[in-house]
Amino acid sequence: MSSRLLISAAHKSSGKTMVSIGLCAALSKRGHAVQPFKKGPDYIDPMWLSLASGRACRNLDLYLMEHDDITATFARHSAEVNLVEGNKGLYDGLALDGSNSNAALAKLLGLPVFLVIDARGMTRGIAPLILGYQAFDREINIAGVILNNLGGGRHEAKLRAVIEHYTDVPVVGAIHHDERLSIVERHLGLMPSNESCVATEKIKQIGDAIAEQVDLDKLLALSQNEPLNAPHLARVSPLQCGDRVRVGIARDRAFGFYYADDLDALEAAGAKLVPFDTLNDARLPDIDALYIGGGFPETCAAELEANSSLRGEIKQAIENGMPAYAECGGLMYLSRSIEYQGHSYRMVGAIPGDVKMHDKPVGRGYVHLKEDGEHPWPRPNAPAKQIKAHEFHYSSLINLPPDTRFAYHVERGYGINGERDGLVLHNLLASYTHLRTIGSCYWATRFVAFIRRKLELRRNFESTHPTNEQHDTETLSGGYRRL
Repeated sequence: MSSRLLISAAHKSSGKTMVSIGLCAALSKRGHAVQPFKKGPDYIDPMWLSLASGRACRNLDLYLMEHDDITATFARHSAEVNLVEGNKGLYDGLALDGSNSNAALAKLLGLPVFLVIDARGMTRGIAPLILGYQAFDREINIAGVILNNLGGGRHEAKLRAVIEHYTDVPVVGAIHHDERLSIVERHLGLMPSNESCVATEKIKQIGDAIAEQVDLDKLLALSQNEPLNAPHLARVSPLQCGDRVRVGIARDRAFGFYYADDLDALEAAGAKLVPFDTLNDARLPDIDALYIGGGFPETCAAELEANSSLRGEIKQAIENGMPAYAECGGLMYLSRSIEYQGHSYRMVGAIPGDVKMHDKPVGRGYVHLKEDGEHPWPRPNAPAKQIKAHEFHYSSLINLPPDTRFAYHVERGYGINGERDGLVLHNLLASYTHLRTIGSCYWATRFVAFIRRKLELRRNFESTHPTNEQHDTETLSGGYRRL
């Protein structure tokens, strides 16, 4: 037997992320193996959940993933306690019929639901709220409620009495309002844990509070279930794997938005991931390619600008033909400049355009892309399918030359200019869209295959164009010759 549960809420900003982080920390401290999952497209909450549990959080997305993908992912990574943090409210979702809601995920995976309720200002009114959530869909097992933001002992006692009198739902936790448990928010949600110098201490603080105010034994008892009967297989790209390649990956305070499944897919395809720090490393490591994911480069813009030696190396490497892939924050970093809060900061300059930050989102939500002939990565001889992905950016890329090449037509979403995304330059592909290696979008395998193709071209070039040692060193110090 193992435990599996969905932490959801009546509406967003009820405290479910704080509760989920605290449960991961508290249960892990008690010796349980806790595997966190996060519903929907999200990088920031999974970073906190991963740090709290000591296990890489996995995303489950009913819009981007097929049901078999979701059940296989859940089963493959299941542990002793499997905690899924929902997004928004229990019944919220894009589809009118609720087919991509948190409730739909609970049905698919057989997850008992623990409803986090922000109870500020509530007393007797909490009963019809709970009864309504039960009545709306009788197939959903609301196994318990966790009360949050309570005003004190008297408030807690009143709420417990009301819930016990009018409903059959047990109260498994009652968390009193405490400013120390809050995490600084930004436009994408919580402050990323890779930016917070006090993240570990904050998680401990939240975990201790949850351990004191949530009945962990009752929660585990109510969420015990037989292991999910689901396939452990994952869809495999039809592209063949080959020799290992070294892929430099930016991992620091500026860049940390990576899906664990994508990193697994890169390694399974034959990539050795070599981390580097865009803020502190003066040189690139010994690598065959670059991968710069999303993040908040604008908040670290002064430090990124100050590291001119690394910026210069990256620009030279890309101009010399090193294969590179950049998403959102990575695209911003590779531009000429970032304009943020009245200041302009120099960036890598590999992309002949400038980034301007805005007060409101430019692109937000799910994206549909159609690949065209400019896409540089190899794929099997089959018609290009629509790619489902997501974006969330408050910036725009401006001042691009009119002959800029793009890999995608944007059928839903915004991308770079409302119509196109996936800027192609030398052997660089850079987009605002975040891809996931799921279903028919096996981007990680294609990228590694592209790296191998370019390495083979380089070897062939060197074998037919011998040079003296000094010239060879000078040519290759910044990466590749342009091929």
